[in-house]
Amino acid sequence: MNFSSRLLENAVNEFSKLPGIGQKTALRLVLHLLNQQADDVNRFSESIIRLKKEIQYCRICGNISDADTCSVCNAPKRDKSLICLVEDTRDVMAIENTNQYNGVYHVLGGLISPMDGIGPSQLNIGSLVERVRDGNVQEVILALSATMEGDTTIFYIYKKLKNFPIKVSTIARGIAFGGEIEYADEITLARSIATRVPYGV
Repeated sequence: MNFSSRLLENAVNEFSKLPGIGQKTALRLVLHLLNQQADDVNRFSESIIRLKKEIQYCRICGNISDADTCSVCNAPKRDKSLICLVEDTRDVMAIENTNQYNGVYHVLGGLISPMDGIGPSQLNIGSLVERVRDGNVQEVILALSATMEGDTTIFYIYKKLKNFPIKVSTIARGIAFGGEIEYADEITLARSIATRVPYGV
């Protein structure tokens, strides 16, 4: 792609680094920003800078938050004895959109994947075990994607939790094997949460 401006080229190259954004889409976005008022572009850029500088991770569950503790963990009406274990914040948002779950979450920050060099020590597993050890948890729902990495992670975490006097369940497999939770429709996801099954090896 030939550019008439080095500034334009640099901006397009940065946008095209975003997932799912090719050079043509990146060019369209950059040209759109060029046509906006300076105040609008400044607000856009400032929101991205503030996001990177000020975003926090909940000290309890690991979810993205504006404060030390997220709004879910702070909510007095949430069932703190029920923890839904998810891969990342996108899965929290997907489950919250079903309006069928009233417990709290624990965000792993990824899945065990030896091929990608991701082991258990790089995930938020130790803090989950500590939450269970505290004695207030009655059930952990393993709501991970139905992939090889997801199943490997579920197996590992089950081994970590099996000696605690709690119920360990998985979401029902209404989600196809190989499917990502964030792309599941809300009805399927809600049914999977509601019809979760005990997990045992």
